[in-house]
Amino acid sequence: MALSQPQTKPEAEVTWTAQAKSKSQELFPGIAVAVIVAVTAQFLAEHYATPAMLLALLLGIAVSFLGEEGKTVPGIAFSARSLLRLGIAFLGVRVSMVLMMGLGWDLIALVVGGVVATIGFGLLVARLFGHKWRFAVLTAGSVAICGASAAMAISAILPRDERSEERLIFTVMGVTVLSTIAMIAYPILAKFLALSPTQAGVFLGGTIHDVAQVVGAGFSISEQTGDTATLVKLMRVAMLAPVVLVASLMIRSFAELPKDGTRPPLLPGFVVAFLLLAGLNSFGLIPAALSDFLSQSSRWLLLTAIAAVGMKTNLKQVLSVGGAAIALLIVETVFIAGLILAGISILS
Repeated sequence: MALSQPQTKPEAEVTWTAQAKSKSQELFPGIAVAVIVAVTAQFLAEHYATPAMLLALLLGIAVSFLGEEGKTVPGIAFSARSLLRLGIAFLGVRVSMVLMMGLGWDLIALVVGGVVATIGFGLLVARLFGHKWRFAVLTAGSVAICGASAAMAISAILPRDERSEERLIFTVMGVTVLSTIAMIAYPILAKFLALSPTQAGVFLGGTIHDVAQVVGAGFSISEQTGDTATLVKLMRVAMLAPVVLVASLMIRSFAELPKDGTRPPLLPGFVVAFLLLAGLNSFGLIPAALSDFLSQSSRWLLLTAIAAVGMKTNLKQVLSVGGAAIALLIVETVFIAGLILAGISILS
């Protein structure tokens, strides 16, 4: 007996190693395909001035057969879920509360109020367009906060049903297209309204959906406008965690439970990680090199995840969401733009 006991630990280690190796081999083909699609999307985006997220989604849909059967299925599912959550967690390094406080309480109140009001507005008008609360929270949250990233984060805490994937894909496509249109149209509108550089920055950062498009629109006007727009946009990104927390509480309290009876977590682990990184970054505890690395990693993880989501999608089902859904996204986009412009006018 004394001779056999020392063998227990090595055997357990070998078993764990074998399981990890087997799991890695199972996931590798799907992850590799998702990464290839993401890299291709980034390459095309850099050469044709098109949003990388939109291209990754469309390219993923083009090879959606890979997500239906074969060796790539497990890895694609892992990328669409686990890599997505890791990418959202790493977004926290972009948030600095110290810099945001420099905007002043009036602008902070305007931006936060715009996020809350847009989500409330979406919930109120969704029924007029024939959609229920799940789609309302998803679309309004993505419009109010940070586009595709917010859509993916909110989708992760919503109760799952047979149409969850289609709603997510449709929302990501819709907000990305609208954000691209806004990147071109809003700077023209800002000049037409004779907004000051700071006012234009608040308008662009407070209304355009995706971070990349905010940066592009802001710096197309001036450096001051670009800096202000980026800072305001990051404040909206910082709203992701509290919005997800409140949504989780509401879902746990009022929504119907899934068929298996399980409740969603009060605060998902990826949101806790987002808050932790945001806090550390706000106090300057993350070295600049590490912060930049995590920020770039977040971007690539989200790009890979959205490519995988595209590969899990049936385009016909997505398009069946209908024109009312497009109208809802447009109305929510117009609402936040009008609200922020009105706020700027009052504060000036």
